[in-house]
Amino acid sequence: MLTLTPGAVTLADLETIWRDTVAVRLDPQARPQIEAAAAIVAKAAAGDVAVYGVNTGFGKLASIKIAPGDTAQLQRNLILSHCCGVGEALDSATVRLMMALKLISLGRGASGVRWDICALLEGMIAAGVTPDVPSQGSVGASGDLAPLAHMAAVMIGEGWAHLDGTRLPGHEALARAGLRPIVLGPKEGLALINGTQFSTACALIGLFMAWRLTEAAVVTSALSTDAIMGSTAPLAPEIHRLRGHRGQIDVAAAMAALMAGSDIRESHREGDSRVQDPYCIRCQPQVTGAALDLLRHAAAVLEVEANAVTDNPLVLVERGEIVSGGNFHAEPVAFAADQMALAISEIGAIAQRRVALMVDPTLSFDLPPFLTPAPGLNSGMMIAEVTTAALMSENKHIAMPCSTDSTPTSANQEDHVSMAAHAAFRLRRMCANLSVILGVEAMCAAQGVEARAPLTTSAPLRAAIEALRRSVPALTTDRYMADDIAAAAAIVSGGEMTLAAAFALPR
Repeated sequence: MLTLTPGAVTLADLETIWRDTVAVRLDPQARPQIEAAAAIVAKAAAGDVAVYGVNTGFGKLASIKIAPGDTAQLQRNLILSHCCGVGEALDSATVRLMMALKLISLGRGASGVRWDICALLEGMIAAGVTPDVPSQGSVGASGDLAPLAHMAAVMIGEGWAHLDGTRLPGHEALARAGLRPIVLGPKEGLALINGTQFSTACALIGLFMAWRLTEAAVVTSALSTDAIMGSTAPLAPEIHRLRGHRGQIDVAAAMAALMAGSDIRESHREGDSRVQDPYCIRCQPQVTGAALDLLRHAAAVLEVEANAVTDNPLVLVERGEIVSGGNFHAEPVAFAADQMALAISEIGAIAQRRVALMVDPTLSFDLPPFLTPAPGLNSGMMIAEVTTAALMSENKHIAMPCSTDSTPTSANQEDHVSMAAHAAFRLRRMCANLSVILGVEAMCAAQGVEARAPLTTSAPLRAAIEALRRSVPALTTDRYMADDIAAAAAIVSGGEMTLAAAFALPR
């Protein structure tokens, strides 16, 4: 059981929720603030003054006053009418993280929901009741309305959910888990669907995947450098301290440590006719380090957003007021997702050039053509390199900014939106592409290092190759390659090579 303290939940907590099937609960100390806010909402609902979302319509219909006896129907109608999502359904881990984020936000005690709402979310997560949430339909303001409505629909016994691998009507999934649908009180439906939790969940997952792949890229780049007998002189710490960027300094130091003790490197310190390596070797700290800095910035933004209250209106308990604002606008998430997309794309772009370098006998410093021992009869890594080029190019296209796009919605009431939802959702696809690029690089680099025998690489890099070779044997003659590529991509994305090399980037 993971206890969540609203306002203080860490990225490590959130990654645990995503990667592991873990039950969560709010810190009980959050309850008094939650109940105080709910009492303010209840008082407003019984009064005569129009309060947006409590006793009025929504969006362009905010000027229409709702009678006290209709407030429960108002909230139910809101959920049902907003279940307009389309496209492929989110996987259960993403939905679980999204639900936890909503729980954290409600736990701040500024949304005006009853404790019962939080308890139901806790119960659903613990029992594995996962709402069926389509991936398309949000423009990232006013919050992620459609996807969050599909989550909330199950809470009121509507919609669809997954339980123990079976897709069930929402009410049946709750019943099988020993849970009961809830009747929404004033503002509760709006609190559930107004917010950035869909976009933030997808962006966080992109961050977690991209970070692990960035660590893998440092390992594969060090292997590639040794495979082509590249120089470690550009890793001199003095060079990177003179530039001053933290990511660049960290990547250069990591590569130098990974390559320390390599017989291959020591063999060509003297008498090497080459003056400089190509940029994809020489400028790895500058490129991967810059990407690392973008990921770190995005991580800081997303940790704040994960702990934020992002619905509207907000209940200011200390003032006893309900105030309309715009925290549902997901511009910070959109910017963070766009930054991560650039980082993912560039890590893949420079890695692909290293693959191209290794398969080209004119540039690889005497490695066999396409890394096959018998070229001509065998094509070796020829088309594996082409696959990396295709995925690199695809990621470049997908990386185009989403946050610069906007379109007015809701009869021009919501006239500027963030597009954070698809800025964040695309990141998983980009990371999947990057894992293949790095997987192929690992295959090529391992093949290249082994071709330098009897010279050997460093101990950490030998361990990384051994992790790869447990699933992907060395290429001696042409064989069916798709399974090897898939296995290498899984090893990279699973962190097996970095773990074997006993390597991790500082957060």
